[in-house]
Amino acid sequence: AGRRHVVDAMRALGLAVTIDRIGNVYARREGRDPRAKPVMMGSHIDSVATAGRFDGCLGVLGGLEVVRTLNDARHVTRRPIVVAFFTEEEGARFSTDMLGSAVATKRIALDRAWALTDRAGKSVKSELEAIGFLGEAPVELDPPHAYVECHVEQGPVLRAANVDIGVVTGVQAIAWHELVITGRSAHAGTTPMELRRDPGMAAARIQLYLRAMVLSGRYTKQLRATVGVTQYSPGLVNVVPNRVQMTVDVRHPDDEVLKKALGELVPFYGKVAEEERVEVQHKVTARTPNIAFAPRVQELVLKHAEGRGLSFKKIVSGAGHDAQEMAAVCPAGMVFVPGEYEGISHNPREYSTKEQCANGVNVMLDVVTELAEEEGV
Repeated sequence: AGRRHVVDAMRALGLAVTIDRIGNVYARREGRDPRAKPVMMGSHIDSVATAGRFDGCLGVLGGLEVVRTLNDARHVTRRPIVVAFFTEEEGARFSTDMLGSAVATKRIALDRAWALTDRAGKSVKSELEAIGFLGEAPVELDPPHAYVECHVEQGPVLRAANVDIGVVTGVQAIAWHELVITGRSAHAGTTPMELRRDPGMAAARIQLYLRAMVLSGRYTKQLRATVGVTQYSPGLVNVVPNRVQMTVDVRHPDDEVLKKALGELVPFYGKVAEEERVEVQHKVTARTPNIAFAPRVQELVLKHAEGRGLSFKKIVSGAGHDAQEMAAVCPAGMVFVPGEYEGISHNPREYSTKEQCANGVNVMLDVVTELAEEEGV
């Protein structure tokens, strides 16, 4: 329903809508020179189960507002302008973040993406087909002239600094692991502790080890580690579990530092397995290096924030975004807006004021308009 709502809004603005084979949606506004590569704005409209209403949606609906503003002014840019939303950016259902944009930029093969399944065993391809968004357009994106994404910061930095705009310099490196820890069910009251093969104990030790790695300072204070999921089977109060499925999310602004941290963590999985007499299987569900955004786009964001009398701060994104995938194929950058309540995100309390949102989208309007008037193919 959300997808159909946005597509209807795109068509109401007179945009030509295309859906590709991974369900990415592109809405094109023609320019004066149809041969020129377009400038693209975009983000995502999918969410985690507890997300707020701004994460991703601001960049898509803000992109449509840029188009509406240009339409109202009857201003036709030299280059076409495209507003996009990408499939499964969050990775909340199929366990791989930035899925649609990663397929569009050839980091992930379409067949592999189609074959991913959710916890109910349903595949990406079958579910896109079921909702009518398994498009026919080729999935490999023809690189645009540039890509600009407006997004809520999803953190406390901008609000704490009391600034209006974040000039995003890049995105930190990210690794996701999915672990399946298998032990042996037993009676909670009759099985001595030393005779147990408890996967729950192994999961707890891994989570505590992650915290110790972060607090040790060996990888600087910028290391982040999170266990977001722990599912115990059979999940009964008086039964030692026989299986735990858990996730591990580790991030750092420097990919080399993240590699070192993972080089310590992964052997620990084996150590825990041996000591707790369980089996630990892990697979990498997402792995992206740190990305630096194009200096040209950063300069334009800064320039137009200044031009509108807005305060700004350079910032590295702690969260992953479609812009980091687009940076592999064209000059890309982001405009951040602050959030209230200490910038809380992935939470129903996520909130940015109308003024904060308007500031970010106005800067994106200025940046995109300037990029869309540039010469060349």
